[in-house]
Amino acid sequence: MSQGIVTASYIGATILFILALGGLSHPETSRRGNLYGITGMALALLVTIANVTANWGILVGGLLIGGTIGLILARRVQMTEMPELVAILHSLVGLAAVLVGFANFMDPTVHFEDSGEQKIHDIETYLGILIGAVTFSGSVIAFGKLSGKMSGNPILLPARHWLNLGLLLTTIWVGKMFVEQSAAGSGLIPLLIMTGIALLFGIHMVVSIGGADMPVVISMLNSYSGWAAAATGFMLNNDLLIVTGALVGSSGAILSYIMCRAMNRKFLAVIAGGFGTTTGASTADAGEQGEVVALDAPEVANLLADSKEVMIVPGYGMAVAQAQHIVCEITKALKAKKVNVRFGIHPVAGRMPGHMNVLLAEAKVPYDIVYEMDEINDDFPNIDVSIVVGANDIVNPSAQTDPDSPISGMPVLEVWKSKTTIVLKRSMATGYAGVQNPLFFKENTRMLFGDAKSSLDAVFKNL
Repeated sequence: MSQGIVTASYIGATILFILALGGLSHPETSRRGNLYGITGMALALLVTIANVTANWGILVGGLLIGGTIGLILARRVQMTEMPELVAILHSLVGLAAVLVGFANFMDPTVHFEDSGEQKIHDIETYLGILIGAVTFSGSVIAFGKLSGKMSGNPILLPARHWLNLGLLLTTIWVGKMFVEQSAAGSGLIPLLIMTGIALLFGIHMVVSIGGADMPVVISMLNSYSGWAAAATGFMLNNDLLIVTGALVGSSGAILSYIMCRAMNRKFLAVIAGGFGTTTGASTADAGEQGEVVALDAPEVANLLADSKEVMIVPGYGMAVAQAQHIVCEITKALKAKKVNVRFGIHPVAGRMPGHMNVLLAEAKVPYDIVYEMDEINDDFPNIDVSIVVGANDIVNPSAQTDPDSPISGMPVLEVWKSKTTIVLKRSMATGYAGVQNPLFFKENTRMLFGDAKSSLDAVFKNL
């Protein structure tokens, strides 16, 4: 295939990827954005495969194995498991960058006549493996936390900030050694040392982050995987990989910034250790805060039927119970009774950015009644009934009232300002950040205990 056709195809794929990002920025255009992305990736794969002149057996084998695994995962993975799936896919991008970097470094056919070009290539290789290794190990730990195989509580080592600084300085020093030794025809030992340090750094970085910050971690690792891909593109002199990696890296970084701003957090503070790293009054025993008032399904149905304004606030509990469909049915039933129903979405509700939006879209909840936190937070005093479906930290008033709380300063949905707040929970356990919630003990709060889907099924029947 001529270089002109390859270049034109890469430009076309790049344009399709940009259109995909634009389409994914809004629910109504997200399906079109997905199609743009699929088409762009298919074009990129076809052009790349067409340029292969040898090792067809390995190529076809890799495509079949990877395609089969992807197809099985796509069919089997539930929406509740999507965050950990995204995390583990990020780890594969990082691992690919590491393996490609080592393969490229040890390739005997790669030669540079100019010493300057050799140094630039060595730096590209070093950075690609460095970012890839951090992404790989960090994503594996994130997968463990999100899937429940590891505790969501942060693991804080003594002098952890000094440890991170020491690892960074060591990496820079080893990088200097690598460039010098590579010019002399060696350099594998420094490269292996750096890889080990990067893997340790990725592990340490994520284990020290608390549960409530995991959505930021997912978007951050997404950004890292993009930069790893871009560095791999520089190594291989592949323009499409460079551009695609830069698109993923920059969009992930912007998303991380937006989420940190929505949580009133600084990005470096998240990396240093997330919510839940300290304890305060909010972690006190529930018995010291008051008594909870529990309702049954018929009472909840009566409250909803007598309302004019209802706000539904979904959380990860809705995803676990797969209650989004019955939530949609209740919404339709209330609308038929002339009740104005809206949904309030916190930026970090669930385990990854947009988790709740995707669940509601899957259940075919109309887009025009789904609002972001900033759009509806001032409306809660006019709400008759707010229904919190499996959310905890994002509706915790101690974020505003308790300066000693680990989540102090985080913007939350002010559901307690409604005339009545109904909270659906399995038990009185704390949320992912490990912080007790005073909302449950307020005078206008009522609890509906049990599995969210079963509870809402009973509510729907009574409506």
